[in-house]
Amino acid sequence: MAARTGSGTAAKSGRHNRPAATGEREHRRPGRPRSEQADQAIMTAALELFAESGPAGLCIEQVAARAGVGKATIYRRWPGKEDMLLDGLPLLASELPAPQGKSVRADLITLLEACCREAADPRRRRLIALLQGEGLQYPRLKARYLETVIQPRRDAFRAVLRRGVATGELRENTDIEAAMYLLNGAVVAGMSGMHADIVDSRYARRVVEELLRGLGAR
Repeated sequence: MAARTGSGTAAKSGRHNRPAATGEREHRRPGRPRSEQADQAIMTAALELFAESGPAGLCIEQVAARAGVGKATIYRRWPGKEDMLLDGLPLLASELPAPQGKSVRADLITLLEACCREAADPRRRRLIALLQGEGLQYPRLKARYLETVIQPRRDAFRAVLRRGVATGELRENTDIEAAMYLLNGAVVAGMSGMHADIVDSRYARRVVEELLRGLGAR
């Protein structure tokens, strides 16, 4: 009887302890916490492979191998490669130098030089395809690229041009939008690689000087 009583006491004790252990588990977050280092490695690898082969040639297996993580690590974060690139594109949106406001010519040259330096990055050069036919297949990527990379640069050029009109450095009837797209077009031409023979350290200055020949106040 004593043995049975001891056994019953142990059983009751076991039943009493189980809920406590379960309670402890309930307070733990399921799965491993996300690692910022892993996120950075994955998106960096994705952008490098994107530069090499575009979105169509990008595959999760290659990203995982280059980032040094397992495929499961990637799929826990993103359902597919397009979602991964959507998060990675803002990494290419480096901050432009702030215009000094001393002259429109100097500010435009500074901005254009910065954009041309960015254009030397093969990851950014590959993005031109999104603004052309490839963007039709990946409309979300195109929209994110325009929003996070292209639009802030257009706004910066637009602000300098408007200031030039206000200060009288540019003609009062200057077509701001046309001038802004001409400047952005110069960057795209340099990024495409089709005009590598004319893109040098003086390229930005030459483009701005020619533009201001037509837009400068007379």
